[in-house]
Amino acid sequence: MIVRPRAGAAARARVVAAAFLATVPLGTVTWAIPAAAAPPFATHHLVLQLSDASEAKRRLVLSVANNMLKRYGPDRIAIEVVAFGPGVRLLYAAGPDRVGVDSLIAQGVQFDVCMTTIGTIARDTGHAPALDPKAVRVTYGVGRIMSLAEKGYVLVRP
Repeated sequence: MIVRPRAGAAARARVVAAAFLATVPLGTVTWAIPAAAAPPFATHHLVLQLSDASEAKRRLVLSVANNMLKRYGPDRIAIEVVAFGPGVRLLYAAGPDRVGVDSLIAQGVQFDVCMTTIGTIARDTGHAPALDPKAVRVTYGVGRIMSLAEKGYVLVRP
């Protein structure tokens, strides 16, 4: 089945983008896809999607990343966790998973946070949540996943 966007979808997308840009000061967002390099000898590439807010899902994502580091070693696997939608809570600065996230970052795991989601939260609540400063800000979480998949990363949604 082929799904085509309805007329005006592009215009609605521009309005949403403009609303987001109006809510977040330009100096606070990195709009470029990060140029983080995978470990030079990585033979495995994994992207973990987190789009759920549940504690169980957050812990499962952290567990999978940790287990894959143990299995392959940090020099043999490149891991990115991409959080969007309700999954961005994993990367809140004062979140309950901050220690686990920062530990994995120290071992080479990259955590990406969708700034489109953060913009929606800011618009709905009147302020953007404080994020882990070590999280990489990407414009679109799904776009980042697609980019990584095109580079050969295996997508896993625990």
